[in-house]
Amino acid sequence: MEGPYDQNGGRDWEAVKAIVRQEVGEQAFVHYLRGLEFVTGNDGRVVLSAPTNFHRSYVQKTFLPTILRAYALVRTPIPEIDLIVSDTPRTETQISVAEPGGTGGEISPASDACGWDGGLGGPLTQSYRFENFVVGKANEFAYTAARRVAESVEALFNPLFLYGVPGVGKTHLMHAIAWAVRARFPDRRVLCMSGERFLNSFIQAIRFRDTLAFKEQLRQADLLLIDDIHVIGGKESTQEEFFHTFNALVEAGKQLVLTADRAPLDLDGMGERVKSRLAWGLVAEIHPADYELRRNILQTKAEALGAQFPSVSVPDKVLDFLAQRMVSSVRALEGGLRRIMANAELRNEEVTVDTAINTLSDLLRASDRKISIDDIQKKVADFYNVRVTDMLSPRRARVIARPRQVAMYLSRELTTRSLPEIGRRFGGRDHTTVLHAVKKIDSLRHIDHDLNEELTVLHRIIVG
Repeated sequence: MEGPYDQNGGRDWEAVKAIVRQEVGEQAFVHYLRGLEFVTGNDGRVVLSAPTNFHRSYVQKTFLPTILRAYALVRTPIPEIDLIVSDTPRTETQISVAEPGGTGGEISPASDACGWDGGLGGPLTQSYRFENFVVGKANEFAYTAARRVAESVEALFNPLFLYGVPGVGKTHLMHAIAWAVRARFPDRRVLCMSGERFLNSFIQAIRFRDTLAFKEQLRQADLLLIDDIHVIGGKESTQEEFFHTFNALVEAGKQLVLTADRAPLDLDGMGERVKSRLAWGLVAEIHPADYELRRNILQTKAEALGAQFPSVSVPDKVLDFLAQRMVSSVRALEGGLRRIMANAELRNEEVTVDTAINTLSDLLRASDRKISIDDIQKKVADFYNVRVTDMLSPRRARVIARPRQVAMYLSRELTTRSLPEIGRRFGGRDHTTVLHAVKKIDSLRHIDHDLNEELTVLHRIIVG
């Protein structure tokens, strides 16, 4: 039965939490202190519960002095504090989220936590759902695989491994899977985290000799999603823990979804047996967006941002311009559009190509510095071990023709140069020759795995 102090003690604890939150910062509070709950208390002692042994141990050793200082500001005498582990596992809807930032979308409180563990999992980005993902040839296969995993009653591909250069939508698809599973299978335990958080949490568990609790939290997941798993490359102990967690979840019929910046067998610093596990299931690459996809993404995003900037209209010619000039990543594309619309509303001016250039001058200059036809020609020639002069010559031997077509294709994809200009830079060829090369490479990359891998590597070399 609740004692007379319990009601006041609960109110005191809310005041203490507010003070602690200010002192330790939002990130530390969200990760380690949000899960603490007031249980009972009297004038001499307060009992707080932590969701896991790991959190109890970490709070005891790291934050207890801060909590005691906060209590000194709220009431006297200062109580002694007992930390216990809750007997009742926390559910998703009991966990609040207030972590700022993230991946660029809006994060709502409470039910938007991608976890049920009191802090190990990170928040889900509100806008990263399947219905907000623009599909094109570059990402269609990965999107279809992600939908299949999200809708399947059983673990379908284990793991589903999504990879691609930064900014192509890997995190978006991963969060979309989590959202869809939570809606379709509300009883499933979903744990979503970054590779960096996995690494740091494991290091903390070792430091405080509480690896068992860390392992238990991971292995209770029905769906485990880890973004940027490549960050554990070179970390042998963390890879060992991941290896055993992977095996335990697969054997239990649980689903894993992982993302990285390259294919499993190409991951630097990753042990061979871990690479083997990562390649077990379905490996799906998300290619850099081509012009058509970039244009569709901009159109969709402009419509979505209309509610936020109701007085701003973005003409088609501006969207065309952005799709041509901003080729580095979808993330940069969306960020640039948001900046243009916000600037137009603040200045109360129309959006034109000129205002877009002025607003994004830094991004456009950086893009122009990075990518030129000369640079593409040199890097393609080095990659295929041919001379640039041979690619520009009339020679039609396959050993020269294929690198030439690839360089033309990449020049069209990664620069704003027109077909006639690209043709002139390739030995004075006609624009129809360039168009033929672009269409041929675009068609072949979807059926020729080796060519597709070559294009991915070249894109990484050129764009960085």
